[in-house]
Amino acid sequence: MIAYMERFVQENDADSRPNDVVVVDAKENDKDTTNNTNGLDIQLQGTIDHSFTGSADADFGGMCHATPLAVIKPACPHDISRVVRAAARSPDLTVAARGNGHSINGQAMANGGLVLEMRAIEDYYFKVIDIGGSHYADVSGGALWEDVLERCVLGFGLAPRSWTDYLSLTVGGTLSNAGVSGQAFRYGPQTSNVTEMEVVTGNGEIVICSENQNSELFYGVLGGLGQFGIIARARIVLQKAPDMVKWIRLVYSEFDEFTRDAEFLVTQREKGDSFDYVEGFVFVNSNDPVNGWPSVPLNSNQRFDPSHIRPAAGSVLYCLEVVLHYQRNDHHSSVDTVVERLVGRLRFCENLRFDVDVTYREFLLRVKKVEQQAQANRIWDAPHPWLNLFISKRDIADFDRVVFKNMLKDGIGGPMLIYPLLRSRWDSRTSVALPEGEIFYLVALLRFSPPYPNGPRAEDLVAQNQEILRQCKRRGYDFKLYLPHYEAQEEWKQHFGSQWMRFVDRKEKFDPMAILAPGQKIFSRRTEHQS
Repeated sequence: MIAYMERFVQENDADSRPNDVVVVDAKENDKDTTNNTNGLDIQLQGTIDHSFTGSADADFGGMCHATPLAVIKPACPHDISRVVRAAARSPDLTVAARGNGHSINGQAMANGGLVLEMRAIEDYYFKVIDIGGSHYADVSGGALWEDVLERCVLGFGLAPRSWTDYLSLTVGGTLSNAGVSGQAFRYGPQTSNVTEMEVVTGNGEIVICSENQNSELFYGVLGGLGQFGIIARARIVLQKAPDMVKWIRLVYSEFDEFTRDAEFLVTQREKGDSFDYVEGFVFVNSNDPVNGWPSVPLNSNQRFDPSHIRPAAGSVLYCLEVVLHYQRNDHHSSVDTVVERLVGRLRFCENLRFDVDVTYREFLLRVKKVEQQAQANRIWDAPHPWLNLFISKRDIADFDRVVFKNMLKDGIGGPMLIYPLLRSRWDSRTSVALPEGEIFYLVALLRFSPPYPNGPRAEDLVAQNQEILRQCKRRGYDFKLYLPHYEAQEEWKQHFGSQWMRFVDRKEKFDPMAILAPGQKIFSRRTEHQS
């Protein structure tokens, strides 16, 4: 997500439930306290807070505010079930699951409803298991990925295969969207790397689901934007964790050469024929300390020499970011041989290559230090009008010409990510909407600007995002919003396209009263089951 954010900031253990349990009655184990919410008696092991709801009325985007009736800290999945069932007994209450508050457009809010602070159950589950020689981690939906990393790597020498760039996100939050980073070309998004979940549906049922058990719920929840259930537990595929990574950035002056090399790397079938991580970003062809050449080097000892840029280069340049995993006991010459073989096939600008060796954990946690610096500079708390898109290979060159080379030629004060993904690594049974074609691109405009008046007004940046979307529609691009946000159901119908009726059918089955995730603004709350 944030490939080179540091420059911008500087400048501006309970066991899991048994596998044979399918539905658990939430009336069991009533050793709880009674809480009253809007005239409803809810017996919980956790807590309800009516007076201090400030943490739940805003999010990372900083552009939406919605005050809930109460904030609930569940102690277990039974608490989540009780809250949902209590909301169902009311005429209009809704329930939103809030992870670490990193939504952009109020997706995890519930205006006048009930917000579940899922971080409260982050330690309810954690267990590494061996099934037929393969390893998995059973983790809470409220656990942060950075904590999953620490527990798995330090405790077992294992790690999930697929990540996001920023790891202070909850497991349930990313699985409800997709979860994408530079490993997705090989292993798919995080939604392709979970084999079982424990989910609380909009009916208040606690359901174990997988590919072979309650499969419609399983695939519906994955990428389902919280519409069909709240993820209480997920079983994540693990692999042996590397000790170290070789982290490399390669600069390109021509977009077609950048995309040709990126697509070449992500389409290699044999693991040894590519890197373990492939991403990329666009930057300004100038000495702008935030948006330009200085944003590319990986440490302070490296210098970007613009004399190596081709004279015919345009207003923006491109950087391919790749990583190779290795172990500490691997001989350096062997690692270098592999790296040079892979890099030697690429057409980047000669002498505009930047390498560092860091630990695997340091690489995956690279944004954490940046976050701490941004919080100290108050940039982290400023509005973040981000825009994330999936764009087909067919249209990506024209998007570069229209958007990067013109509309955003001066930069955005933050990373402009672009890298290819493979549709075959995504499961079409999930709820995620994708462009057509095997290769499509993630484009992420991650704006980091000081608060107005020291930076641009958030409203102006939102307007620019809307103009980008208008250009995409007017030119007939095959694209989908990632982390989507729309105001009208008709727009959601267009977003899901042929998958819309499947989405509606799943809603009717698993959340017929439209209690869950009201902040997505897909369905309106119903007072009774409607067909």
